[in-house]
Amino acid sequence: MDSTYTTISNNSYVDLQIRDDPQNPLPQRKTHIKLHPLHEVENFIGNGQSLDDDDQDDFDIDDYPLVSKKKTSKDSGIYGAVFNLTTSIIGAGIMALPATMKVLGLVLGFVLIIVMGILSEISVELLVRFSVRFKASSYGEVVRFALGKPAKVLSEICIIVNNAGVLVVYLIIIGDVMSGSLHHVGVFDQWLGNGFWDHRKLVILVVVVVFLAPLCALDKIDSLSLTSAASVALAVVFVVVCFIVAFVKLIEGKIEAPRMTPDFGSKQAILDLLVVIPIMTNAYVCHFNVQPIYNELEGRSPQKMNRVGRITTVLCVVVYASTAISGYLLFGKDTESDVLTNFDKDLGIRFSSALNYIVRIGYILHLVLVFPVVHFSLRQTVDVLVFEGSAPLSESRKRSLALTAVLLALIYFGSTMIPNIWTAFKFTGATTAVSLGFIFPSLVALRLSHSGEDLNVGEKFLSWLILILAIIVSIVGVIGNIYSLKSDSE
Repeated sequence: MDSTYTTISNNSYVDLQIRDDPQNPLPQRKTHIKLHPLHEVENFIGNGQSLDDDDQDDFDIDDYPLVSKKKTSKDSGIYGAVFNLTTSIIGAGIMALPATMKVLGLVLGFVLIIVMGILSEISVELLVRFSVRFKASSYGEVVRFALGKPAKVLSEICIIVNNAGVLVVYLIIIGDVMSGSLHHVGVFDQWLGNGFWDHRKLVILVVVVVFLAPLCALDKIDSLSLTSAASVALAVVFVVVCFIVAFVKLIEGKIEAPRMTPDFGSKQAILDLLVVIPIMTNAYVCHFNVQPIYNELEGRSPQKMNRVGRITTVLCVVVYASTAISGYLLFGKDTESDVLTNFDKDLGIRFSSALNYIVRIGYILHLVLVFPVVHFSLRQTVDVLVFEGSAPLSESRKRSLALTAVLLALIYFGSTMIPNIWTAFKFTGATTAVSLGFIFPSLVALRLSHSGEDLNVGEKFLSWLILILAIIVSIVGVIGNIYSLKSDSE
């Protein structure tokens, strides 16, 4: 008798969609049978990479969706991911590095820039490994898998405080540079003289509404990859100008001999030393954006994300070291906590005025382009914490815009109340930045390694080292900040 069934070849398998239950009908959907050649098994992984012989033994069909994922043009390539991660790191922190170099001395300052970069990269790789293994979609989720829900909530609070503090610092710098401060002349004053543009709060408000709000309203971090590339280019321009000016003045013998080691000669010098090390740890914190960037990475894999992290770390170490050394050489003992404010006077070389404007305006544009990248993870974290269990933020445009408006308003008011970036960096560097960049990632790795996950002896040693150093830095930084506040009040 005739049959409508056909034989399935040996080199194929069947993908069946479940039928609706008549007792519990589901919405109408088209059911079908789809044949997939077995030699295309790599499509199950969704990243375009085939399995080698070792990996095929560990391949479990249940771990992957039955419908293959096709690459889309919306996914981010390696360089787009590098730009976004670099932008997350190189923000306002770079402005405080010359002042930390003034306190630490050139030798210790240079060594700490390299060491902090390496330790931060190790912690990022540990975070990526366990995030992927437990299919965590955010920083808070991987912390929950390892340490429980209270730790997850604590990590999300740290992200909110850290990112909000950083964004407040950005606005403080924009206000100081464009409108001036107590001891420094603003760009508008130099261009236009006295006027309503002298009002710092008004200038910041205009920048927030006209420039920052449209960029912050974007709902995908990959949408910011072009602006991130532009921000990195502007940061490089800043570094190159500082380096050239310092080199010219060094050749002409116009630079004082810098201090090579820390100063232990006074109580204030020791307090400054306790405070600046946490500021150095703050410089590399980007961990809150690692997972969103990984989620939008084309052909994503831990190895590919590690490559992104290493390229980013090398780039940031070069930029940071060049900025810290050249900035300190240029201004010596007069280096301000925000080195941009030092660029309001004659640099002692030709075209000094033009170079001053290039440096200050270029870096203000850099901060405007960095702002939405840091804001993105802040908004995501606030949404997860406040609207837990709701639909993803990307599916609710109204909620996304409302959160953006509320956060920008709070950040604006914060920028009008905090006196300077040194105050903000001292506290976030000693608490939330250390926790996000070093304490939580090392605790996640050590906790999950006890659950049967593989950490070799060297990785366990590094995890313990990072954890111990981070705790020491945090305690020392908090104590230093308290004594520093007492000294200032007296």
